[in-house]
Amino acid sequence: MLQPHANSILLNADDNVVIALEDIEAGKQAAFVDAPLVNEIQRGHKIARSPIATGQNVIRYGQIIGQAKSDIRPGEHVHVHNLGMGDHSQDYQHAEASVPLAPITDERTFMGYRRATGRAGTRNYIGILTSVNCSGSVAKFIAEAAEKSGLLDEFPNVDGIVPIVHGTGCGMSARDEGYATLFRTLSGYAQHPNFAAILLIGLGCEVMQIADLVGERKIRTGGDLRYMTIQQTGGTRKTIEAGLKELRELAALANIAVRTPIPVSEITVGMQCGGSDGYSGITANPALGIASDLLVRHGGTTILSETSEIYGAEHLLTRRAVSVDVGRKLIERVRWWEDYTARNGGEMDNNPSPGNKRGGLTTILEKSLGAAAKGGSAPLVDVYKFGEPIDKKGFVFMDSPGFDPCSVTGQIASGANIIVFTTGRGSVSGYMPTPCIKLATNSEMYGRMSEDMDINCGDVISENVSLEAKGEEIFEKIIAVASGAKSKSEKLGFGGVEFVPWQIGAVM
Repeated sequence: MLQPHANSILLNADDNVVIALEDIEAGKQAAFVDAPLVNEIQRGHKIARSPIATGQNVIRYGQIIGQAKSDIRPGEHVHVHNLGMGDHSQDYQHAEASVPLAPITDERTFMGYRRATGRAGTRNYIGILTSVNCSGSVAKFIAEAAEKSGLLDEFPNVDGIVPIVHGTGCGMSARDEGYATLFRTLSGYAQHPNFAAILLIGLGCEVMQIADLVGERKIRTGGDLRYMTIQQTGGTRKTIEAGLKELRELAALANIAVRTPIPVSEITVGMQCGGSDGYSGITANPALGIASDLLVRHGGTTILSETSEIYGAEHLLTRRAVSVDVGRKLIERVRWWEDYTARNGGEMDNNPSPGNKRGGLTTILEKSLGAAAKGGSAPLVDVYKFGEPIDKKGFVFMDSPGFDPCSVTGQIASGANIIVFTTGRGSVSGYMPTPCIKLATNSEMYGRMSEDMDINCGDVISENVSLEAKGEEIFEKIIAVASGAKSKSEKLGFGGVEFVPWQIGAVM
C-alpha cells in the first residue's frame, strides 16, 4: 500500500511492520504507524506498526519473517537487535494453487542465432573451455595470442573468443556428487547455443578427462568442436600454436552464422539477485516477476535459483507446482541443503550478508520472500539440479548456492541465454557467453552507478511507476539484448572471472 509522497509503505494489510521509503528522524511520524518513531530509521529498514511481544511473529509481505527477541514498541526500529529467525517449519500444500497463465498468441520475435541443434543463441562467441585449472593459463595465452594477431578481423560475425577457466577438475573424486556437478557444468557450456564453436583444452593427467567430456556421442556436431591436451600436443608453446590454427578454422565456421528472426519462446532467462536491500522485494524483484510471467505467456522459459535464498519462501513455490512430484522435488533440494550446511558447520540463516543487513534485511526468511518475487505467478513446471539441461518451457527452478557467480554459472550451463540480475547495493558483474541485464532496486543507487545499471526500478517508489509498466520495460529490454543490444556489463567487459563451478566434496 503506497500513498503518494508517503515516507513509508505497508506491503500487506496483515503486516505488523512498515518499510521506510526515506531516512526518517526520531520523533517524526511514519505513514501507517500511530506512534512517533522511537529511533532514527534509514531508508529500506523496518518500523514496528503495532506492539510486538517477545516471541511473537514479525510479519512482512503477509508472511512470517522471524520472531521478536524482545518486546518491540510501535515506531521502533525492527532489525538484527530485536528480530531473530525462530523455528522454520512450513505447510507445503503441494500443487494446490497452480494456475496456468493465459498464453499470448501474438508472436514476438528476437534476432538470434539458430543453431544446428535447433536451439537459439543470443550471442555468437567461440569458447576456449578448460577441463582443469592446469590448462587455464594456456587457454588464456591462446585467447591473448588470437587478439594480438587480429585473428578475428576477417570474421565480423564472431562476437569474440572467450576463455572459460576455473579452479578445479583435479584433486577430486571421479565418482561423487562434486564430479557429476562439474561434468554437467562443463558439458552445458560446451553445448551452449551462445557458443558457435568450442576449443576444449586439457592438461592430460587430470581427473576430469577430455575423452570423458567429449564422449562417444559428440557433445557438438558439424566440426565446431576441437579438443587437445597440453601434454600430448607437446607443451605450452606448441599448444598455443595448435590452438591458434584450430581457432582460425572455428572462426570461419562461426562467421557463417547470422541473426535471423526467432520466436521469443526460445529465450531462456536466468533470474538472479545480489547485493539486495529492503527495496528488492518491493521494486525490482516483483517487476522482474511480471516480466517473467510475460515471457512464460509467450512460451519462453525463466529460471529461479539460489536454493539457500528461497528458504522460508519455498512453501509459496510448492503451492504453484504443477504436480505433487514437482513440489516434492523442490523440498528434497531444501532438505539436502539443510543437511549440507549442517555437516559443513554452517546454517541456513547465515544470510543476509552484511551489505544486505545495512540495506534493511534481517533474516533469510525476509530475504527469501523478496527474492522469490522474481518468479512471478506462473506455475512451477519442474525442478532441476545445478547445470542440468532444462528441457521444459515455462517457469522452473534450478538448485544452486546463493553465491551469485556460482548460481549464474549453473543457470548458463542449464541453458540460460539471457541473465537478468536485480541489485540494491550495486553488484557489478557480467557473464560470458550470456549477456546480463542489471536492475537497480532504488533510484539513489541507480544515480550513483548508472554506468553499471541497465534499468532503474527505484522509480516504482520515487515516481509511482506501476510494477506492470516496469515489468513490460524489462521484458522489452530482454528482447533488445537478446537481439544484440549490448548490456552495461558487456560494454564494461565483464565476464572474464565469473565462471565459478560449484565445488562439492573433498579437495584431495
